[in-house]
Amino acid sequence: MNRQIIKLFGFIVVLFAILIGFTSWWSVFDAKALKEQNVNKRPLFEQQQIPRGRILAADGTVIAKSIPKGKGTGKRYVRHYPTGALFGHPIGYSFMEQGQTEFEQYHNAELTGEESEFGSILGELTGQKQEGEQIVTSLDPKAQEVAMGDLEAAGYGAVVAIDPSTGAVKVLASNPGYNPNRIPDKLKEWNQQKVRTPLYNRATQASFPPGSTFKVVTAAAGLESGVITPETTINAPGSITDEGHELANDYNQDWGSISLDTALTNSVNTWFAQLGQKVGQDDLFATMEKFGFNSKPPIDLPEEELSKSGVYDYESGTYLGRNDPVDLARVAIGQERLLATPLQIAMVAAAVANGGKLMKPQIWKRVVNVDGGVTKKMDPTVYSEPISGKTAEELTTAMEGVVDEGTGTNAAISGVPVAGKTGTAETPNNKECGGGEAENQAWFMGFAPADHPKIAIAATVSCTEQFGGDVAAPIFRDVAEAILAGE
Repeated sequence: MNRQIIKLFGFIVVLFAILIGFTSWWSVFDAKALKEQNVNKRPLFEQQQIPRGRILAADGTVIAKSIPKGKGTGKRYVRHYPTGALFGHPIGYSFMEQGQTEFEQYHNAELTGEESEFGSILGELTGQKQEGEQIVTSLDPKAQEVAMGDLEAAGYGAVVAIDPSTGAVKVLASNPGYNPNRIPDKLKEWNQQKVRTPLYNRATQASFPPGSTFKVVTAAAGLESGVITPETTINAPGSITDEGHELANDYNQDWGSISLDTALTNSVNTWFAQLGQKVGQDDLFATMEKFGFNSKPPIDLPEEELSKSGVYDYESGTYLGRNDPVDLARVAIGQERLLATPLQIAMVAAAVANGGKLMKPQIWKRVVNVDGGVTKKMDPTVYSEPISGKTAEELTTAMEGVVDEGTGTNAAISGVPVAGKTGTAETPNNKECGGGEAENQAWFMGFAPADHPKIAIAATVSCTEQFGGDVAAPIFRDVAEAILAGE
């Protein structure tokens, strides 16, 4: 009889252990994932009672802060954004009814002072009041303002600027933008917009045909695989036949036998198309992936608000890999079904600028507690090493030629050597552009100073009849000058 009671008691203990285990996992260990769901309003109600930490730009400008409303038990804190639309992207918003997005959502734990459920439970037991921590970002308000102003004048698009040596994000601009202070009354209207919605972060969510900016990746694959050296020549006629269709240079110009510097300086399509075929799909795609293609970028923003870059098959809704059928020659010149986010193109420029090492891009810089002590600092981290230092040097030389005497002369900065690459992708019948025949996706990517890089930038303009060198290169120049002036 006693043995049966002991067995029953043991069985009940096991059941209680399982119950406690599952409850703990759901409410404690898995709490972060639960709280990140906008449909879960309980944490947002609770957070209104907590003074949420401020978000600051690199120079101390207040981007976001919480303002107390009401008194006593009815007191709550409401988010306010002093810079208005300037940092609508990438900071996002945080409101009780509308939820959270972008940087506000990703860094919610620090901003509410609640790194874990254990911490909050301990605080309740000790009577300690929960307060949010302050986050200082690497964002540069002056450069962000320049980027937004240039984009507004040019049409719409995005700019991303990264310190190549650390991965610190200095500019992340998307136009049209929005004023997060207006989210409570405008969210429904903005969500219903079919095109050019201001809530869509074109720097990290939108994927565009990269055009000739991708030739830097193709050149990297050729150099890394040993298929070419900087001195290798390839005959580049005015046009070639690829997959049964003509692939031509601008104005069908026949360049004859030329090397990498001439081919990149003048963005010669037939040269890079043939190089892509010589490199082969396996090596080209392997190089793409080392630069970050086919993966969500490792930036501190919610994963669901980031897009991959790569060859996208619209019919299957998947990104193609090295074993899938593609028109390799057109991939090599940034066409076919290739799509890239401005952040991804900025990462390519940053990797070349940093001697072949791609640093993990991060917006945050440090976390400061209510007593003014730094609790966490952004630690620069190598994300990948897509190319060697030697290849990076060879690409830099070729990219300097683009700005000195090629298609990117409008990116030149007086007294500062600049390396870069233009891109112009034709996007006829684009619904967001109104369905016309003459719209382009214009690009410029590069870094400066070329001999000691401090900033890498990608700028793109949608729905323009101009070329990358005409409309995107000047944006690069203006943003780079604003950042370098503050160094």
